[in-house]
Amino acid sequence: MNVNSFLALSRAFPRGKNMLICHAWHLGKQALPVQQRRTIRTHSRSLAYAKDLFLGQINKAEVFPYPEIGNDELEEIKQFVAPVEKFFSEKVDSAKIDQEAKIPAETLNGLKELGLFGIMIPEEYGGLGLSNTMYARLNEIIALDGSIAVTLAAHQAIGLKGILIAGNDAQKNKYLPKLASGEHIAAFCLTEPNSGSDAASIQTRAILSEDGKHYLINGSKIWISNGGFADIMTVFAQTEVEVDGVKKDKITAFIVEKAFGGISSGKPEDKLGIRGSYTCEVSFDNVPVPVENVIGEVGGGFKVAMNILNSGRFSMGSSCAGMIKKLMELTSEYAATRKQFNKSLSEFGMIQEKFALMAINAFVMESMAYLTAGMMDRPGVPDCSLEAAMVKVFSSEGGWICCSEALQVLGGLGYTKNYPFERYVRDCRILPIFEGTNEILRMYVALTGMQYAGKVLTGKIKEMKKGNIFLALNMAGKKLKTSLGASVDLGLTGKDAVVHPSLEESAKKLEQNVNLFGSTVESLLYRYGKSIVDEQLILKRVADVLINLYAMTAVLSRASRSITIGLRNHDHEVLLTNTFCNDAFFKNNYFMVQLQKHAPENNDASIKKIAKAVLENRSYICSHPLERTF
Repeated sequence: MNVNSFLALSRAFPRGKNMLICHAWHLGKQALPVQQRRTIRTHSRSLAYAKDLFLGQINKAEVFPYPEIGNDELEEIKQFVAPVEKFFSEKVDSAKIDQEAKIPAETLNGLKELGLFGIMIPEEYGGLGLSNTMYARLNEIIALDGSIAVTLAAHQAIGLKGILIAGNDAQKNKYLPKLASGEHIAAFCLTEPNSGSDAASIQTRAILSEDGKHYLINGSKIWISNGGFADIMTVFAQTEVEVDGVKKDKITAFIVEKAFGGISSGKPEDKLGIRGSYTCEVSFDNVPVPVENVIGEVGGGFKVAMNILNSGRFSMGSSCAGMIKKLMELTSEYAATRKQFNKSLSEFGMIQEKFALMAINAFVMESMAYLTAGMMDRPGVPDCSLEAAMVKVFSSEGGWICCSEALQVLGGLGYTKNYPFERYVRDCRILPIFEGTNEILRMYVALTGMQYAGKVLTGKIKEMKKGNIFLALNMAGKKLKTSLGASVDLGLTGKDAVVHPSLEESAKKLEQNVNLFGSTVESLLYRYGKSIVDEQLILKRVADVLINLYAMTAVLSRASRSITIGLRNHDHEVLLTNTFCNDAFFKNNYFMVQLQKHAPENNDASIKKIAKAVLENRSYICSHPLERTF
């Protein structure tokens, strides 16, 4: 991704959508009573929590108390979950799907009957119209089969999402009903042979016809999930637009029907994992698309694409948590019954460590996912793109590690196809790659936050130049307190505490980290200025600290609520929270030490030299240890 694309990406702040109406579950039975509106009992979103962390601030009102749903919605969730769990337990043969690299027609039909192709499509268009919170809960179950999860996500999380969030009424009325029922399947067509993360560089072109009634689309897209059987595709193509009297190429989003003709798809890719999902190349040869099928504005496709991708990432947290919880059930039974050296595997410290790692990761992932979902479900148009991206990065990498550790518990048995562990490992490897690579998302998170902090700091400097002595004294006072090692109080504990007293020590660690993060960001902006966009290793650490801070926030908020209302096993949540926060605190401190100027702990210069030598020679350049010079 080039610098211009980074800047464009950092400016692309997506908008969410209004809180959806509560809908009934349709299974051919009488619908449940419909509420007027689902209510998330948290404060209305006014500022950006993640962005404020770059200023060394904690906006408590956004994340405390933890999002809580009403009893009616909780009961509705239980009614949704039960038939889906039953279907995946009794009707889904994941081993067969993986072996044959195909989801059987009867399985797809069962998913359609359950309404899973229209989870977030409003009821007025024939969907279930579920909230983001309920979507996340269902994804815990759906994720137990990677191929099905990808097929459904490609359909509704990205395939039809453009129509849902940016389409006009006519487009919604025409396309959403059949997409909700599963009669039509959707796909998202953005990536091209020469355009991966750098979405702005796509070459597929749409030319307006002489009569101005339709566009002709030519080009090809790769890695398209559902590409072999999709009826409706959201396709992105370059179009010629006039800006201030000058003609330029800008991306436009189109709704393309396979029935338009001129569309061909290649054979399905032979993939490492998620083998049952249909991933292939899709080519467009003079495909005629009516002008009324433009999504949003002509030339506004890049923003549409970013909004689509940013809006669905949060659910990876609940998906990975559901997968890990299932793996824990499978592996704990083996660890408790397998004996070596006259002891059960569960009695050995290094085995125990693996289960603790899985439990902590699952707890953090679902805490982050449901906190973010709760934010997204609030009234208005909350921008949760940074929070969603952080959930995706943390969960995809944690999921990969936990799958590997679960397999390790079984040893050689886990490596065989007789057990599902090797399939989970293969399926899980795609997670850090798709829906935005974790490298790109780290850059997005860091650059967006740095840009936000830069604007705020620039504004303060201008105020001081105008003679605002109070602002100058306030900033100087903060720096003096920090340099003298004064205690940090950002309001999580004490008089107006939002964190439960049993978590006070962890809350203080979060406050200390946030305070140091704010001063570290300020120092980096002064040191690098606009050239920070080229410092990827610096930005990676910035992103990693931010992800940890958001994760610490999520578990502190969740555990505080659990203790307050007396949830079952809330003492275990306290243990998980304190363990994670302690570990994250020291990791963050080390990252921020590395970000200091001339820090001896920072090896970036050496890393770049090593990489340069390898890449210039296209190989490992050291002599073999068995070679001689005499």
